[in-house]
Amino acid sequence: MTSGIDAIGFALPDAYLALSDLANARGVPPEKFTDGLGTTSMAVAGPDDDTVTLATRAAADALARGGISPADIGLLVVGTETAVDHSKPIASFVQGNLGIPSSARVFETKHACYGGTAGLMAALDWIDAGRSKGKKALVVCADIARYGLFTPGEPTQGAGAVAMVIGEDPRLVRLDGARTGRFSKDVFDFWRPIDSKDARVDGRYSVECYLEAVRGAYSAFRADEIGQQQDQVVHPATERFGAMLYHVPYGKMARKAHSALVALDFDPRPDESFVRLVAPSLKLPEVVGNVYTASLYLALLGLLSSDGERLAGQAISLFSYGSGSCAELFVGQIVPGAHLALADVFEIVGRRQRLDVAAYEERFRERDLREAHATHFDASTSLSPRFFGVRDHKRIYA
Repeated sequence: MTSGIDAIGFALPDAYLALSDLANARGVPPEKFTDGLGTTSMAVAGPDDDTVTLATRAAADALARGGISPADIGLLVVGTETAVDHSKPIASFVQGNLGIPSSARVFETKHACYGGTAGLMAALDWIDAGRSKGKKALVVCADIARYGLFTPGEPTQGAGAVAMVIGEDPRLVRLDGARTGRFSKDVFDFWRPIDSKDARVDGRYSVECYLEAVRGAYSAFRADEIGQQQDQVVHPATERFGAMLYHVPYGKMARKAHSALVALDFDPRPDESFVRLVAPSLKLPEVVGNVYTASLYLALLGLLSSDGERLAGQAISLFSYGSGSCAELFVGQIVPGAHLALADVFEIVGRRQRLDVAAYEERFRERDLREAHATHFDASTSLSPRFFGVRDHKRIYA
């Protein structure tokens, strides 16, 4: 593994909603949301937030944390399933906001929650093939998960972005783009029609598709390893990895995924290995909620911040899933000292404002109004850029 994540950054809205408050307002027991989902709160996007602003702020954070200039970027990819235009990619907005050189290759990837991983794999291939010519890749995963007020999916919302600078001799995580297990299948488990802001999901079927993809991707990964190592013993995942990360639309999904995966290794105690290998990566998703393409990488960000020192030098597995569907399981190795670059992550998350349900609902409606037309811009906020609205069918940022 000679390439990987050289720097990582993130962006969240400035406010959140406690799921216990939402449950009380909706007349259901709080534990149905908190214990049932494995999530305690969800990030709430403001009217000035959209996928572009979150992606831009995360990318700027990654560059700043790594001491990397925009001029060093030769490839910019944004993975999202909440794009703002059917033609113009979010990556172009980010390029303009950050001053990424015009010589860079810039595009957007879409495959539900797998889109960010598709961009990451393209970046690794670009570097490992020797085409980067000394430049780095910037891969951004950004989304606003939205299901609508008073809908069954309401407690599984969230918003945020994670950006990764990919380069040779990485300082955070080495990744092996050649050793992956993949699984894809044409299914209709989750979708968002062209004319709808809100996602549609066949909940029970989507869980089945996710678990089928876990088993398929891990089986492909093991088969490839057995073929390469021939007579050598391939040890169970729980013995090989210091941590196992999953796509986390909500925490309980990671538990189900882990049980499905380790069953293929005949693990008799999946709950024990879950606590040891998976739970440490769920601390950040638990308080942010669902961020679609960024969910897996939010788990990685939290793990590096809280447990990076303990896991230095150890191998980790990462499983990415996107409805529709495509999944990939790949491996990495945490570089010693990675945690030092991310020591402030949970402190930043802790500064967010707690909204009551009325304020959350008002934000929801204000965002719809902002998407419809340009509104008055208040420049007093420190967050930049901000979504100003739409004028002459063009999105305006300030």
